[in-house]
Formats: sequence, structure tokens, C-alpha cells
Amino acid sequence: MNKILKTFPFVLLSIIACKAQNNEPSNFIPNGYTEFEKYFGDLNQDGLEDCVMIIKKSDPTNIVTNRFGKKVDRNRRGIIVLFNNGNDYQLADKNYECFSSENEDGGVYFPPELWIEIKNEKLYVNYTHGRYGYWEYTFRFQNSNFELVGFDSTSNHGPVTNKKTSINFLTKKKLIKENTNENAEGGDEIFNETWSNIEIKHLIKISDIKDFDELEMYNF
Repeated sequence: MNKILKTFPFVLLSIIACKAQNNEPSNFIPNGYTEFEKYFGDLNQDGLEDCVMIIKKSDPTNIVTNRFGKKVDRNRRGIIVLFNNGNDYQLADKNYECFSSENEDGGVYFPPELWIEIKNEKLYVNYTHGRYGYWEYTFRFQNSNFELVGFDSTSNHGPVTNKKTSINFLTKKKLIKENTNENAEGGDEIFNETWSNIEIKHLIKISDIKDFDELEMYNF
């Protein structure tokens, strides 16, 4: 009994230390990675600010010289999603290497810009490509994972939007809008709408995505 009483303070301190570690989102970053960006918002309808972190691998062998003779960091990036339970954070989902680096070679184009948005209890993974358009993946927490429930994209030529695509993976419907105004200058496009059904057996989990660059939404 005395032995149990003597060890109790150490057990209690260990529990307190563990909880203190979970108070900081940065404590969920694995070894060999650094924080790239951090976002806050309610992801599970409990009124608390959850946290989404973009992390980046820190492997020096992935710092290379690009075709312009400049040293760039080509380490891949990942995502960590944390739920706020009021006292600390708990891991909701993760994928450590699903995003390419911000320094990829875009050829004649700049690489698209990755950013995260949290709204309406959903997680949005956005890629913007300047005057060429954007694409956006919508995830919602369900079935103990963040699952892909929507996809939206545009194909632009400068200020003119040539095509819009919207997929709802819950209703299994796809909408394509194509501009029919050849003289459009931006804002005066005339879109022809085409609806179709898609086939999908299982929703895509954010934890299962090997590379966002290889998600071929045109297959749906």
C-alpha cells in the first residue's frame, strides 16, 4: 500500500505532463517535420476552435538546385487535423506527405498555391493558379475520418472563366458549366449547364490520399 502511495505522485505528474503536451498543436508534429502553416475553426459543430496544420518534411537531401540554378526546398508537405475538446487537443486525422512542396517546377507556369479554409464545419483544401483558375476539395468529418464530399474547379483564360466543374460525392451528381460566349471579357460569360451522375463506391479519405496532384477528378 505504501509503495502504491509513493508512486502515485509520479503517475499523477506524468498524466499532467501528457495533458500539458496536448495543449499545444505543435506537439503533434512528428520528428523530422516542421510547421508550415496553421489554421483555426470549428470542424465538428461544438463551438470550439479546432486546428489544422500544414507540416513540411525537413530532409536536407530534398534541397536541390532547380533549372534556374537556385537552391529550393522540395520536401513534401502534409496535414494534421486536431479537435479541441476544451482542455486540450486530440488527433482527428493526419496525412504526412499528401502535398507536394511549394517549390515544384511548374514549367512555363508558377506552381499553384495551396491554402486551407475552415467554414460551415467543413475543411477545404484549395489550390489557386492565378489567371488559370482554381480547384477545391471539400472534406467533412464523418465515419471517424475526414472524407471527400465535394470538388469544385474552374478553367480560366485570364479574367474569362471557360469552364466550371462541381461534384457532389454524397448525391453522386456532377455539374459542368461551359462558357458559350466567345467574346466574353470576364463577368459576361454565358454558361451552358450539363448534369450527370457519377459512380463511386467509397468516399475518399484524406488519410488515404498519397498525392493530391494525382487525384484525377475528371474520371468521375
